[in-house]
Amino acid sequence: MNNRNFTFLLFVFLIGICFQNFAQETNYNNFYLTLNPDTVKPQRFDMGKMWTFDFPPLEYFKEEYDFSPSKEWLDKVQKSALRYGNGCSASFVSGDGLIMTNHHCTRGDLPDVQKEGEDLLRDGFYAATSEEERQMPGLFVDQLILIEDVTDDIKSSMNAGANDDEKVELKRKRILEIETAGKEKNPDLYYKVVTLYNGGKYSLYGYKRYNDIRLVFVPDLRTAKLGGDYDNFTYPRYGLDCAFFRAYENGKPVKTENYFEWSDNGAVEDEPIFVVGNPGTTTRIHTIAQIQFARDIQTPMTVALFKDLYAIYEEMVMADNAENFEMVARLYSIGNGLKVYEGTYKGLLDPYLMARKVNFEKEFKEAVQSNIELNKKYGHIWNEISQSRNEASLHARELFSYSLSSFYSPVYFRIARDVIQFADQLKLDEDKRKPEFRGDALKETISKIFPEYIDESLQEKLFELQLNLFERNLGSENKFVKDFVGSNTGGNIIESIMNRSLLTSKEKVDELCKLTPDEILNSNDPFIKFRVSTRERLAEISKKEIEIQNREAINNQLLGEALYKVYGDVIPPDATFTLRIADGVMKSYDYNGTKAPLKTTFYGVLDHYYSYDKKFPFNLSPMWENLPEEFDLSTPLNFISTNDIIGGNSGSPVINRDAEIVGLAFDGNIESLSARYIYTTEANRTVSVHSSGMIEAIRDLYRATRLSDELLSGKMK
Repeated sequence: MNNRNFTFLLFVFLIGICFQNFAQETNYNNFYLTLNPDTVKPQRFDMGKMWTFDFPPLEYFKEEYDFSPSKEWLDKVQKSALRYGNGCSASFVSGDGLIMTNHHCTRGDLPDVQKEGEDLLRDGFYAATSEEERQMPGLFVDQLILIEDVTDDIKSSMNAGANDDEKVELKRKRILEIETAGKEKNPDLYYKVVTLYNGGKYSLYGYKRYNDIRLVFVPDLRTAKLGGDYDNFTYPRYGLDCAFFRAYENGKPVKTENYFEWSDNGAVEDEPIFVVGNPGTTTRIHTIAQIQFARDIQTPMTVALFKDLYAIYEEMVMADNAENFEMVARLYSIGNGLKVYEGTYKGLLDPYLMARKVNFEKEFKEAVQSNIELNKKYGHIWNEISQSRNEASLHARELFSYSLSSFYSPVYFRIARDVIQFADQLKLDEDKRKPEFRGDALKETISKIFPEYIDESLQEKLFELQLNLFERNLGSENKFVKDFVGSNTGGNIIESIMNRSLLTSKEKVDELCKLTPDEILNSNDPFIKFRVSTRERLAEISKKEIEIQNREAINNQLLGEALYKVYGDVIPPDATFTLRIADGVMKSYDYNGTKAPLKTTFYGVLDHYYSYDKKFPFNLSPMWENLPEEFDLSTPLNFISTNDIIGGNSGSPVINRDAEIVGLAFDGNIESLSARYIYTTEANRTVSVHSSGMIEAIRDLYRATRLSDELLSGKMK
């Protein structure tokens, strides 16, 4: 081919590519430009499929899957599932108290139990004998044993209140009384009143708590989370995100009849599978006014904060060549939060999804308003919630900015808080002070105000973050910010503030604490002055916020009641970090111009490792350079399904209709991040570790045969 013909064909090819991209962009834009919101209809499962064990959807399971779980099946599944600590899910997977959850649910605890010379995040852990199983201080799991409806009891107590504040207080007191009475009746259980349908229904849950939890096995961090944040909330995935523990009682492994056996085949396409866990929080019942408040005010503030915070820790991780695994784990946690909030925000900005929410509310309101009795009791809800969200928007940015946090604010604000508390306490007569501010305890309290170690480089970065936060949400003309920053706006603002501060060393803080309380509170230290000068305003808007929340809590409860009266338990209640069962199937979806595979294999792990030149975050531990001969790379590792999950479901067992483990839920895809407000069946997917992949890795890669034998047999060897 001559050069002229080649050039012409190349020109035609490029024009074609440009036209194709333009057409795709045009089609996408035209979809929204031509979208008529009034024609968008809500879908059957927009409110999700997080069914409670209070009201399992037996008719739906029969209709959808020709599956009719017995009471015995439901009872076994309920008692085999666990709530892990304060934020994840788990399950019993052997009769000897073996517990399965996600690696990412426990990675923050691992450094606390490693011995000198160990790095459990870098190298993983395996207890080859019972004696080597390592106790996890402070860790517990809860097993749901009892469910009792207490709706009428709580509502009758609330009805005695003359106003919203009284009703909320009466509800709080009655809930405490019910929980206390349960404990007196059966002291072996831990009782919690659970709110469903925003208070449309209340249930008393009785949990058996296991406090002696010991580590059995965790893979190394690099294998558990290959790809780090780059591959977080994406699919295809290649992560071995699992961890195994054991529950003990009286120094011996727990014996339990309620546990999930291991499936021989794992998840199979088109067969029903169920995620059983404790989804954290959804707000799918929220009104459009509440969703718009989250879209326009609340979520953008949070996204901006997490972006700044992520940039800080990413810089620190890369400066250390990603060799500080505790720092890497922290980066992953922040990155996870950032993607959650960004994905949620993107969903809130999607006009199609918003139209579905708007039209669901329209149909719901019409159902209420067309019924004289329902309209009389519930017809006012939407206008009142809209009014309360308008009121909250007036002070939301101030409340966010003045409520300083140790999570992201420089440590000097925390020191200032403690110094101010010290001064406030010393103004009181000694017998009215808190115990730590009396007598001999006072000296020790003073000694703890200034931290033993401060990473000054990190604090300077957090300082920049805090100043950015003030600028975004309060503006440079805010009187408190202007006073804090001072007149030196042309030079180094941070350096200027630090030079004026009395909180930059332990010696200075000790000297400051020798002054009178009034001298401390009237100090010109910029951190103390900011906290003192803003606390009156913070108290004022906090009080107003509580009033709004109490008023809205009553309306939210009425909203839940109305939803239940109109739809019954055909619609599941919002997630409340309580046990749910979510049905689904393995199913692909379209993305990025292609189709998602139902499963991935260990071959993909090596592909990513070498494709990214073994660089962070696609680097792997050295064992991947010389794999055991018996390790089968074709084994399924991760898979997708249509189950409805959200944060809190991490560590949930994925089971088949025989109540056998086919997987371990650990994530959702990018398309699932709008699930806080709406569940969509088109592309929302759960990502799980395949049961076959876990066995293959545990047995043939990590050679943890004691564990793999127990998983397959259900008994400790």
